[in-house]
Amino acid sequence: MMKQRYIDLMEKALSAYTDEHILRYFNDVKTNGLTEHGFPRLTANIGILIAHGKRRDLLPLFMEMMEVCCDMFLRPYVQAGNEFSVREIVCCIKELEDAEAVEAKDILRWKQKISQIVPEACYNVVVKRETDRMTNWAIFGAVSEYARFYFGLGENHDFINRQLSCQLQWLDENGMYRDNLQTLVHQPIMYDYASRGLFAMLLHFGYRGKYYEQLDSCLKRSGLLTLKMQSPNGEIPFGGRSNQFLHNEPWMMLLFEYEARRYVKEGNIELAKTFKAAIARALDATEAWLNKQPIRHIKNSFPTETSYGCEEYAYFDKYMITTASNLYAAYLLCDDSIPTIIAPDHEPAVLQTSYHFHKLFLKSGGYALEFDTNADPRYDASGLGRVHREGAPSTICLSCPCPADPVYTLNVKQPFAFSLCAAIRKKDEWCFGADEGTKYEVWDSGIDKDRASTTILCQFAEGRMIKEHYTVNENGVHITLEGDGEIGYTLPALCFDGATSPEITAEEHSLTVSYEGWICRYTTNGRICDLNRIAANRNGHYRVFVASAQSALHVTIEIFRSVREGSC
Repeated sequence: MMKQRYIDLMEKALSAYTDEHILRYFNDVKTNGLTEHGFPRLTANIGILIAHGKRRDLLPLFMEMMEVCCDMFLRPYVQAGNEFSVREIVCCIKELEDAEAVEAKDILRWKQKISQIVPEACYNVVVKRETDRMTNWAIFGAVSEYARFYFGLGENHDFINRQLSCQLQWLDENGMYRDNLQTLVHQPIMYDYASRGLFAMLLHFGYRGKYYEQLDSCLKRSGLLTLKMQSPNGEIPFGGRSNQFLHNEPWMMLLFEYEARRYVKEGNIELAKTFKAAIARALDATEAWLNKQPIRHIKNSFPTETSYGCEEYAYFDKYMITTASNLYAAYLLCDDSIPTIIAPDHEPAVLQTSYHFHKLFLKSGGYALEFDTNADPRYDASGLGRVHREGAPSTICLSCPCPADPVYTLNVKQPFAFSLCAAIRKKDEWCFGADEGTKYEVWDSGIDKDRASTTILCQFAEGRMIKEHYTVNENGVHITLEGDGEIGYTLPALCFDGATSPEITAEEHSLTVSYEGWICRYTTNGRICDLNRIAANRNGHYRVFVASAQSALHVTIEIFRSVREGSC
């Protein structure tokens, strides 16, 4: 059953922390106090697993950790992110109480402490007026307060409504949440998913206050879009900060659990099953990463201590346990009475987001493409930033672009913007469509019974224009470029994931990458050249090749198992 699978994967995520690691983390908190929400999150997830009969060996240490967390909530204002932690500790107490996993006197003592919380003193982000410009921390605070109410440990509906009052202004026309308050563009995908996930959790707990209808409408409007944005191998889109971490997909699972429940109530069992199938794909993706040893909190194989691919705040202690935390949030909404089916994601689909997120998605035949038409150079690059094939390693072609000005840690010299994109000659150098200043316009897009396609105009800073046409079906990705003079198209070849160097074979008209039992093969009517440059993203290093021809260029991308089914 799916609920049990959530718990099992939570245990697997926790296994990334040795007993010595947990004790060292605890000693640091006892010495320096609670400075962030990673430690309460770790504590809550240990307690939840104990309630489910797992990790009983940690019970004595957990009891000490729990006392520290509950005491810290009552101390004067500190930058500890209690908005995140209160809800998780409250849920932990409820799980332990229901399972009778600890003595009643301990439960009572913790409840008494939680009941004394004063929201304005406990939380960092407190909304005073509807016009306040607050981040999604306000939603975390609202959910924590509603969890206290739901479990009988507090009642402050005015605070909850105030926290929500300023959040609806950040929803775009699709119901997606704009988290970056400094600019209308360059919105991070993960924070949209997290914020909408909090809305779903709030409504699941029973919120029916003044903003209920607006929140539920937002979730319904965006739910089907989110389904289309999921790649066939179960992953959320790339885009912005905190992306490519193992905790990403569970937010999507939570949203899909909410929508599955919705459509069962509406009598649309088939659509509910579709959401359940999408959840199964996301669980498979998360489990595949958790099965890699040693377990890492980000989708690469670089040693954890290098922080490769991580922002400064995205360190292991906080973000590894966040995977378990988000799995538990999805567990809360999971209804095992809804049939869970295993179904491929092969139907043709085209989706373009609002300009705030500037993404275009094409899916068909088990392939998925994600374009960024106005990338944030700190995290991504414009162009085709993702080609996924169902079942294949997500990074074998490209799973996210390579930024020119990365705010996360890389270990290559002189990073540059890179994606699958058009290229033009400028003197003796190639200029990429991924470079800042290149403008993209989606000219046309649509679906047929077995394919999805789009035509995109790529205008370089100097004024030259290349027309790019993409078609995707079960046979792969077919790209045609038209432009004046010599034109090119960049090709990534994964060369290092932090531990493994895939086999790369380059010929005049073809380029192949062999990785984890799969092959990514590029073929072209043009000539393929190795540019002797290394691009880097959160997943690893890529050798950069370019296919070129005069005026018209054709490129095909195929991803398939290295040993064909049925072969010897």
